[in-house]
Amino acid sequence: MNISIDDLQAYLADRYGGWATEQSMFMKLVEEIGEVAEVLNKRAGRKASEETDLSEQLGTELVDMIHYIVAIAAINNIDLTRIMVEKDREASIKYNHKINLETFLANREE
Repeated sequence: MNISIDDLQAYLADRYGGWATEQSMFMKLVEEIGEVAEVLNKRAGRKASEETDLSEQLGTELVDMIHYIVAIAAINNIDLTRIMVEKDREASIKYNHKINLETFLANREE
């Protein structure tokens, strides 16, 4: 199954629209960032771990971060896809990248 950012935003707007605040979503995001840091510390050996699959745990925590980032955008009616393409286009010019996201996606469709 493929999930687009637009799909996720629509789902989260439906789920959180009307009652969630950007502050509450941001506080959840900060919690998840801390959980990612904890997993990364375990993977680097800076923190003891009895976990056997830290990659799976890292993936789970990264998904939680994405969830709250997209939720913040969704409840604020921010078009992440449009802004992501525009920002990448600007960065590609600024840093002289050979290809930008928009071109990369167009080439994949061919």
